Amino acid sequence: MNRIKKWIALCLAGAITAVSSLGSAINTQAAEYWPDNVSVTSGAAIVVEMETGTVLYEKNADTSHYPASITKVMTALLALENCDLDEIVTFSEEAVYGNEGDTSHIAREVGEEMTLENCLYGMMLESANECAWAIGEHVGGGSMDKFVEMMNAKAKELGCTGTHFANPNGLPNPDHYVTARDMALIARAAYQYPEFRKISSTRAYTIPADNKKEAYNCNNTHGMISNHRGSSNLYEYALGGKTGYTDEAGNTLVTYAQKNGMTLLCVILDSNNPAHYNDTENLFEYCFQNFSLYSVADNVNLSDMSDQAALESLSDKIDLIRVDEDGVVVLPNTASFTDAQATVTPTDKNADKGAVAKISYTYAGKQVGGANVIYEKNTKATYPFHNISADEGGSKVKYFRIDFKTILLVIGIILIFLLAVYVWNVMSGQILLSHHRKNEDRKKRSRYRQISRNKRRKRKAAASRAASSRGTATRRQPNRTSGKPIHRNTKRSKRTR
Repeated sequence: MNRIKKWIALCLAGAITAVSSLGSAINTQAAEYWPDNVSVTSGAAIVVEMETGTVLYEKNADTSHYPASITKVMTALLALENCDLDEIVTFSEEAVYGNEGDTSHIAREVGEEMTLENCLYGMMLESANECAWAIGEHVGGGSMDKFVEMMNAKAKELGCTGTHFANPNGLPNPDHYVTARDMALIARAAYQYPEFRKISSTRAYTIPADNKKEAYNCNNTHGMISNHRGSSNLYEYALGGKTGYTDEAGNTLVTYAQKNGMTLLCVILDSNNPAHYNDTENLFEYCFQNFSLYSVADNVNLSDMSDQAALESLSDKIDLIRVDEDGVVVLPNTASFTDAQATVTPTDKNADKGAVAKISYTYAGKQVGGANVIYEKNTKATYPFHNISADEGGSKVKYFRIDFKTILLVIGIILIFLLAVYVWNVMSGQILLSHHRKNEDRKKRSRYRQISRNKRRKRKAAASRAASSRGTATRRQPNRTSGKPIHRNTKRSKRTR
């Protein structure tokens, strides 16, 4: 695998260099201009593009200055790197009594217990020095000297060359200083932690009551984020940051901002109020207007290189080589992607998984970004419908997976539904038939009653006519007073009846 990585790196180096040279020969190149026409009154300043780490602007970036409370960015970084937010921090006498007076504090008491998260809010929003000291002691295992050693070791690890720390809060000390460039390295590293981004961007936070104090309301002192101390310095694109001030350091400031998908970091040292805010906003606006991001993957196609001979030994593996989609390059708006010079170097054993090489781009003598070249050794999916996810080495081809359990479950549900419909129909028919029979019975009984009533009416009518006939006959009989005998025909009378 290592031999394959080296071959890929060497082949890509030749191919990309050839393409860059060809592009330079064909295109009429403008002078490699780097925008820096912006006025800054602060003693030192730097602006860094966060994804690439490219320095867009700098002024006295390697001159050492007192940092004041932006030191707490390093304190927060070490706390998040070594501890959990729910750990309990106990305030010592030195943390409380050594950070009172004219220093920034939120009046904590000896023996008070707070979670590390609440201490970070107090330190980053209110710039509470006793919280910074208590955090340092906690991370250092009870030893401030140990924590200071950790601060300086971390600075060296990040590549800082003109920085030395003596305490966790930034109070004046001849052995406590930073450069703008080093402070940008520290602030960029801290911003990789989601917890730091959340805390540094919070405008207001309530520290809940603990074993010593009632709830305490914290407000962010950064004027570009919070209007707690006025709204004149608010900046709509600001994401978070940290303020600093001592008489010796003047005003210092760390600020993050994002616009149009590009995130910038600005560090200001040796300034005054409100120049540190004005310089930060001016630098942000200038850089947002004069620089743009380019996706490396969108602008480099390894399979369409002009010098295919350089990739001849990998012709059967070209589909397994790709450029990392996260790689970007930042360039002035006066330049195009083809103006940047590309170099390819093999990656070491500690590189990201699958990376065989690194494409780096330079422009105007500056590193402006790059991307990893990924070799995907895919031996799992060799048939048309890949049932392996892309993260596991799949080909990203859409496929259909037959899940018999799911199919049987669906069929079962459909059958149950059809059975329910059938049962409902049968029951409904029986109910309708029963109802119909009841109606028929009621109709029959009604007709029987009607016939009975009609018969009774007829009998009554016949009886009434018979009675009427008898009355008429009686009225027609001769007068018995005439003296004539009356002779009745008994048989005829019976027939009449």
